[in-house]
Amino acid sequence: MGRGWGIRDWRFGKARKRLSCAVANPESRIPHPGRRAARARGFTLLEVIAAVLLLAITFATLMRVAGSSLTLTARSAERSQAAMWARSLLDSAFVLEPVHTGRSSGRFDERYSWQLDVQPFPVRATAPAAGPQPRAPASPLKLYRLDLDVMWKSAGHDYRARFSTLRVGGPQPRGVGS
Repeated sequence: MGRGWGIRDWRFGKARKRLSCAVANPESRIPHPGRRAARARGFTLLEVIAAVLLLAITFATLMRVAGSSLTLTARSAERSQAAMWARSLLDSAFVLEPVHTGRSSGRFDERYSWQLDVQPFPVRATAPAAGPQPRAPASPLKLYRLDLDVMWKSAGHDYRARFSTLRVGGPQPRGVGS
């Protein structure tokens, strides 16, 4: 009957053959370079999903930053427009006419409105110096405080900017103001 290889003997024989090759040739334990290159050619599905997820999170964060930057730019432009309207009104207020105390209001355009409050500004007396001092002549000029509020609406919110300045004015005409 020859050598008598049965199924059981055949399995052990193949295992012995592999083991004897590995022991006889130690380099056989190192994978063949061709096999390693074939395995390293692509990415696993898990790696691709992780990379796409990372890109999506990064892109969403960048879009949020860009959106908030645009919002801040728009608000800055609105405040600059309000400041320009205020400067225009305060520069021209009471230049050709006498100063009137009290409150007045109006609109610059369909978006921006204003309210101006004019009050006399109290001038503090300086502490008297030692010894006799010459008296300054009485001046008909007075100092007035102008408080201007500029209001506007944007994106459903009400905004307000306050601007204040001092203006020198002559005596008020009789029967006007307080």
